[in-house]
Amino acid sequence: MGLLECCARCLVGAPFASLVATGLCFFGVALFCGCGHEALTGTEKLIETYFSKNYQDYEYLINVIHAFQYVIYGTASFFFLYGALLLAEGFYTTGAVRQIFGDYKTTICGKGLSATVTGGQKGRGSRGQHQAHSLERVCHCLGKWLGHPDKFVGITYALTVVWLLVFACSAVPVYIYFNTWTTCQSIAAPSKTSASIGTLCADARMYGVLPWNAFPGKVCGSNLLSICKTAEFQMTFHLFIAAFVGAAATLVSLLTFMIAATYNFAVLKLMGRGTKF
Repeated sequence: MGLLECCARCLVGAPFASLVATGLCFFGVALFCGCGHEALTGTEKLIETYFSKNYQDYEYLINVIHAFQYVIYGTASFFFLYGALLLAEGFYTTGAVRQIFGDYKTTICGKGLSATVTGGQKGRGSRGQHQAHSLERVCHCLGKWLGHPDKFVGITYALTVVWLLVFACSAVPVYIYFNTWTTCQSIAAPSKTSASIGTLCADARMYGVLPWNAFPGKVCGSNLLSICKTAEFQMTFHLFIAAFVGAAATLVSLLTFMIAATYNFAVLKLMGRGTKF
């Protein structure tokens, strides 16, 4: 009955903000990592097929792409683990906050967490410890590990700053592919532009993708239009857009986590000192 009661109380005191943020984090990371991995593979094929005939010109680019793909593997693993930890921390600290405000009755889990996060009851005799339920001891041990919202706030804040840079970097390939697609639209409709079709080009060297001595390095006119019509280009472009959306969703989830963790930490810290709102 104790386990069922604990589960029921945990569901009643579920941190809905953390639940939404966790789902958004998992969705965003999966979208960013999966689509980003395939988009980098598609970019590698486009470069070696249309923009350079010499392997030495894009050898460094391939090494960078492979390095980013390995980073993507690690990023996916880390975020799925850290998202689960943040969700667990949200359950525990939200339960402690609601216990302080009297939103629900104290349970076995609540008692274990309360003793850890809010100061709890001290000076408990050995006899009382022997009578403690085993589930309460487990929850108390978990509370010692998860009941530190200040640490989660600091880590999440630093991670949000880092991910903000990742979000900005994920917009760069979208910008490059969008410019190329726009150029192809101008080539396809020559009446809407005053420039000659032969002068409308996509130069990979201009974006630092290839060195300046790479040959041909750029594709112009009808040749560029034929590239834009290929399935590889269309798929890679849309994959980069999806990866950008995934990065944005992950950033929103981290901000939500940070706000929720900061609020819980502030309440527990102030209430622990006896300060009233």
